Amino acid sequence: MTKLILVRHGQTVWNKLGKYQGQADIELSEVGKEQAALLARNFPIEKVDAIYSSPLVRARETAEALGTALNIPVETCEEFCEISFGKWEGLTYDEIHAQWPKEHDLLFTRPDLLTCPDGEGFTQVQERATAKMEKIIRENPDKTLVIVAHGGVIRTLLCHALGMPLKNMWHIRQDNTAVNLVAVYNEGLMVELMNSTVHLSGSNLKTNLNNWVKKS
Repeated sequence: MTKLILVRHGQTVWNKLGKYQGQADIELSEVGKEQAALLARNFPIEKVDAIYSSPLVRARETAEALGTALNIPVETCEEFCEISFGKWEGLTYDEIHAQWPKEHDLLFTRPDLLTCPDGEGFTQVQERATAKMEKIIRENPDKTLVIVAHGGVIRTLLCHALGMPLKNMWHIRQDNTAVNLVAVYNEGLMVELMNSTVHLSGSNLKTNLNNWVKKS
């Protein structure tokens, strides 16, 4: 059985400032680097076969911390990039809402219908990210795989796994370095854990989650 571990990147300065990042290539903050280190130190799964990452630096740095700890190279995949927010990138919630109130409201009420000014929509993000995830699954039967990406991307993947409408994506919380577990069965995907950040407290779930990997 193939196992997927979906991980959000660590905190960035723009996360802290409330700026919309999208595909702006923003590095991890000092807090984010510490989060990535704690993730690597307390990662809940001992045996991982491959690590895939968005090429954006905040995801790549998070993935590389994990890759170093597990002695596994990181493969970057453009398909796992965050949504392009277009003209919204680098702006705060209030700045965006002042200029594009209708579109900004749509972001939260019907993200499945949104196309950001000069950017993407979450439907496009889900299509590219899901296609890549499914390809990775097909190419890696019975492996344990990590995908390090972004809050928006991971929400769209979890919606797909849950069979949940994309319009409800904001019902799923994704904190920095959150760990999500998805099992691949013949009949589809099963989400078995979402938004775990116990590694940030210096704790881990290794006993239970390594048993999860071993389940047939």
